[in-house]
Amino acid sequence: MEEKHARHNAEKKAASRIVYWIVGIISILIVVIGFMTYRYVHTSLEPFNTSDKTKVEVKIPIGSSNKEIAAQLQNRKIIKSASVFSYYIKTHNYTNFQAGDYYLSPSMTLDQIVTQLQKGYSDRKVTGKVLVKEGVTVEEIGDVVAKNTKWSKKQFLALMKNESFMKSLAKKYPELLTSAMAAKDVRYRLEGYLFPLTYSVYDGDTLKDLVTSMVKATDEKLSGSYSTIKEQKLTVQQVLTLASLVEREGVKESDRKKIAGVFFNRLAIEMPLQSDISVMYALNTHKESLTNKDTAVKSPYNLYKNAGYGPGPFNSPSMQSILAVLEPSDRDQNYLYFVANLKTGKVYYSHTYDEHLATNASLDQ
Repeated sequence: MEEKHARHNAEKKAASRIVYWIVGIISILIVVIGFMTYRYVHTSLEPFNTSDKTKVEVKIPIGSSNKEIAAQLQNRKIIKSASVFSYYIKTHNYTNFQAGDYYLSPSMTLDQIVTQLQKGYSDRKVTGKVLVKEGVTVEEIGDVVAKNTKWSKKQFLALMKNESFMKSLAKKYPELLTSAMAAKDVRYRLEGYLFPLTYSVYDGDTLKDLVTSMVKATDEKLSGSYSTIKEQKLTVQQVLTLASLVEREGVKESDRKKIAGVFFNRLAIEMPLQSDISVMYALNTHKESLTNKDTAVKSPYNLYKNAGYGPGPFNSPSMQSILAVLEPSDRDQNYLYFVANLKTGKVYYSHTYDEHLATNASLDQ
């Protein structure tokens, strides 16, 4: 028994030593790997070669993702690591990189490279600038394109109807455009998907290049929200549709969130959204007030007559309106109606139609 006990103790001590060795080796490996990772990241954040000021041509095609841009910069030996560069721009929330022909140097810092990409520096001549304002429609964007570029509104609207072009964009931006491609009875598939920004048109650009840059901007802006949209069991088409209504119905961020809450409350009880914006889009006109005949117009876009979201967006919403839809407020208050005082801009909310009528009457006095 004593012999057996002694052998057991010896085995136990041997096992303990092995465990200590394993733990020690793992600890050393963790320290070494951590140090090597830190050193790799730290050196990768430095210029590729501080003494090399040679200008290297880097072509960034229209529609390039941030990862594709990073890979291009690494291939051209402008940066040391594409993965570290991608992580760097993601943690700093850098977006709006512009397509174009750049002349960058291996001696440039990451900040200098990012600044150039955001400015859209290019040796090509800028032939026009297109400002897409928040809340404008595809047809209004067509007016701006016709005024500031060599392309006509007719050409722009024809491209908006080009299904082959739509499919090529959907293949490039599947998370953004899958639900748009599945939508029925839409007037323009890209309504709501041309992000409000100023776009430079360079010598040699095509109309497809310009539109692609608008869609790319929307994809980049929404990239951090795709998971939230899925979690809320919504589609991008639904989010942008509500956001386009919120954009025109509210001005303040707080009101936009409350109005989004009202729309969701209506949807929850299968009540039509009853937005004047939808009727005006259906009529393809703008009015300060609508008649009963207007609200009875036969159109899938008329959300007075049709329940649900309708075919799709009514304009290009701002990021604030999109976030309002993803983060609606006061839903627990069960508001179903709202009306704005056109003089003060204040928005009033009601639970019932009778309350809504009373509020309207008081505002008319």
